Amino acid sequence: MDDGHPARRVVDILTGAWQAQALYAAAALDLPDHVAAGHTTAAQLAGATGADQDSIERLMRLLTAMGVCTDAGTDPGAVAPDADYRLTEVGDLLRTGHERSMRDMAVFYGEEFHRAWGAVVPAVRTGTSGFEHVFGTSLHAYLETQPGAGARFQRAMNAGNAFFPDVAERYDFAACRTVVDVAGGSGQLLSTVLRAHPHLHGALFDLPRVTPVAEEHLGRAVRPGRWETLAGDVFDAVPSGADVYLLSRVLQDWDDARCARLLANLHTAMPDSGRLLIVERVIPATAGPGSSDGPSPSDGPGLLAVLWDLHLLMAAGGRERTLDGYRTLLGGAGLRLETVTPLALETSLLVAAPAEPKEA
Repeated sequence: MDDGHPARRVVDILTGAWQAQALYAAAALDLPDHVAAGHTTAAQLAGATGADQDSIERLMRLLTAMGVCTDAGTDPGAVAPDADYRLTEVGDLLRTGHERSMRDMAVFYGEEFHRAWGAVVPAVRTGTSGFEHVFGTSLHAYLETQPGAGARFQRAMNAGNAFFPDVAERYDFAACRTVVDVAGGSGQLLSTVLRAHPHLHGALFDLPRVTPVAEEHLGRAVRPGRWETLAGDVFDAVPSGADVYLLSRVLQDWDDARCARLLANLHTAMPDSGRLLIVERVIPATAGPGSSDGPSPSDGPGLLAVLWDLHLLMAAGGRERTLDGYRTLLGGAGLRLETVTPLALETSLLVAAPAEPKEA
């Protein structure tokens, strides 16, 4: 617990990465799965993972202190030879079989993204992503060429989608009939919207390498006849004529020029009555402990947005933007921002429409 001393605050910040890596180790070793399967002592966990028992005891002590698990056999935070571990709600989210599992997110962040953050200084100095400094290629190229990386990354992205139900609930789809999820990945957002609104027909548009993953998910989640997948490049063109377009965490990956091109393609595709639903984190206009709408020194409103902003530089060379930044991008593409609605995990739903009727 923070004792209020400035030096303690520095130490807490510096050691935050250690907690993240402890969580990664738990996920990589499948400790939550083993605990759920009944391997609840350090000796049993060491046997199940092939790891050193003393090291497992020390890792479990930290995970217990972090609230990832509890020890039913001793006082909270203590570790003894007869420790009997149980998962908390936090630890349960790291199980492979959990319906909202965050296990793959913990692994990708603990491996590739952890290494990318190790290049934070050269990334800040040059404006080139930390990922490129470490891996010698962009994140997008890495996902294309590294066996299994694309699927792991997509599962990691899916793990952070707690706000998807909010999108389905907080936008009125009643008058809509068709929805296109642009660069929709595995189809998690589209399936959430379609399940919540049975009258809708959906299409997912993404690169050819992605659509088979989406088809697999949509085939399980939504009945046949209500959806289709379309392959293509969003920077070339977007399917036209839909009532609603979804664009979830896509603009954050690209610089202003590429975003302008994508938004222009969307404007061309949209009818005058169409709407574009953008899901992104918005950087507060002001930041700092003394501001009402900026991040506090620890975990106040806006902290996730500014954290993810720098993370996007480390990972892909992307960025989060302020509300004025989004207005500027949209305006340059002939679109106007109508509403902004807060979602879970400091994410926002930005609804945009054509600024003026198109010429007949």
